[in-house]
Amino acid sequence: MKTLWFFDDVNLFKVLCPHKFKAYKADHDFDAYKKKDYIYFEEDSANKVYLIEQGKVKIGYYSEEGDEVVKAILTRGELFGETAILGESIREEFAQSIDNTTSICPISVDTMHDLMRNNQTFSFKIYKVIGFKLKKLERRLQLLLFKDAKTRLVEFLDELCDDYGYDCPKTGDHVIKHPYTQKDIASLIGTSRPTLNILLNELKEEKVIEFSRKEIRIHKKTA
Repeated sequence: MKTLWFFDDVNLFKVLCPHKFKAYKADHDFDAYKKKDYIYFEEDSANKVYLIEQGKVKIGYYSEEGDEVVKAILTRGELFGETAILGESIREEFAQSIDNTTSICPISVDTMHDLMRNNQTFSFKIYKVIGFKLKKLERRLQLLLFKDAKTRLVEFLDELCDDYGYDCPKTGDHVIKHPYTQKDIASLIGTSRPTLNILLNELKEEKVIEFSRKEIRIHKKTA
């Protein structure tokens, strides 16, 4: 029988995954996906929520013109499909693996509702996670609608700093060790990869940032 707990360092799994609950351990397993595999499509039945054990998942939808709009790119320990808990019956978005080693724990909505009924603290934390995600998504969509590409990038870097950053005590810089590729970031801020590269280099020339493949350093602001 599988146990968790090779990823106990991920806070979301400490709170949410049914493997933590004795009554559900035997009925839950992980599903594997390759790059470009879909977990679900728009208009699919919404009867599960999902936790990412490893890999990356893209959440998005297609506009009336057929353009792909990326709402989020999620990584290890994150939850998606959670609006099913709130009563959504049909998916309004798609979820697609963008990694060759994506592993996901699917959880039925009925199981989630049972856990929430039986544990008030668990229920509160679920709603807190959902509320936080919806607020973050709303902010990102506002950026896409009302800000230019460079502003979207700068504000996205601030968001990355909150999620993955730490202060360097020697310099006072903010150091961000993140899981995203340049293609991921370009999708999330609604621009092309070549444009993103130009913007990153502009910020570098302005001595705002330094960047490498998996690290971005935001320089301490000076008066």
